[in-house]
Amino acid sequence: MYSTCLFCNRPLASNEVIEHFPIGRRLAFDGEKGRLWVVCRKCERWNLTPLEERWEAIEECEREFRATRMRMSTDEIGLARLREGLELVRIGEPLRPEFAAWRYGDQFGRRRKRAMLWTAGAVAATGVVVAGAAAAGAGVFGGIHVVPQLIANIPVRARIKTKDGRVLKVRKQNLEKSRILVDGGRDEWSVYVKHQHGEEHFEGEEAVKAVGLLLPGLNEMIGTKPIIEEAVDRIEEAGDPEAYLSRVAEEVRKQESRDSSAVFKKKPGLIVRLPKPTKLAIEMAVHEESERRALAGELLMLENAWREAEEIASIADNMFVPKETEEFIERHRAAQ
Repeated sequence: MYSTCLFCNRPLASNEVIEHFPIGRRLAFDGEKGRLWVVCRKCERWNLTPLEERWEAIEECEREFRATRMRMSTDEIGLARLREGLELVRIGEPLRPEFAAWRYGDQFGRRRKRAMLWTAGAVAATGVVVAGAAAAGAGVFGGIHVVPQLIANIPVRARIKTKDGRVLKVRKQNLEKSRILVDGGRDEWSVYVKHQHGEEHFEGEEAVKAVGLLLPGLNEMIGTKPIIEEAVDRIEEAGDPEAYLSRVAEEVRKQESRDSSAVFKKKPGLIVRLPKPTKLAIEMAVHEESERRALAGELLMLENAWREAEEIASIADNMFVPKETEEFIERHRAAQ
């Protein structure tokens, strides 16, 4: 087992996931042909591992890859990112993509607790300021004049970059006035984002990205277990995150019909008024799709690198290989 790249001689780092091969932060494997590579994160070259060190490691990689929900595949190559930071590149017939429901329970639960603590602290701070102003002789109304200053200091909940390079700063009070509408004929999203200097309009793919940035601020207090489970059920019922985002159009239309009262008629589609499971499910789906697209971009480069590495591996594995080794390889292939 080696610990430095055969091409650039830089360290390959280590991992704590694959017990039988704890070297590397990106491992590529082909269970059908019995190949295992360590991909150098510096020069991106594929280091073929010795035959005798592969089999148990390949089996471990296959198990971890199947257990990981955040993965993306083409017809010949797949990429998965494990929670520990290790990346696995799987060569062969693709597996069905699955939704990463397991990781949202703890993530949203922790976010909800942080939001509750922040809210409690903000309320206490406001009380102290008002009480201090009253004690100083300003009276209750004098203390109230300080409150707008506290509101102005509320943290920015979202930053959205426009096509012309501007960065929109969205605070809590802006989030609650942002709206989502859907084109009835094309089911295309249209979003109106309130920010500190006015309102910005986004359409199509840009609108979906904007909603993905707005929702964490709106959803921070609703990460209870029942709501998370219902949100996950909605996505899994649709089949995958992308399919659910297409279905959202119907839920948005239902909300628009509920907003037909005089109060909301002029400003339909307030995101804050969508059902809690819907808001949470949209956030999950947008997040999943953005990660899958990032993985898909890397797959294009990995597939080209794999083809080159496979040619070299095919020559190396078949050069001067004794008959006993060939029989050993066939036994392990049959056992998989």
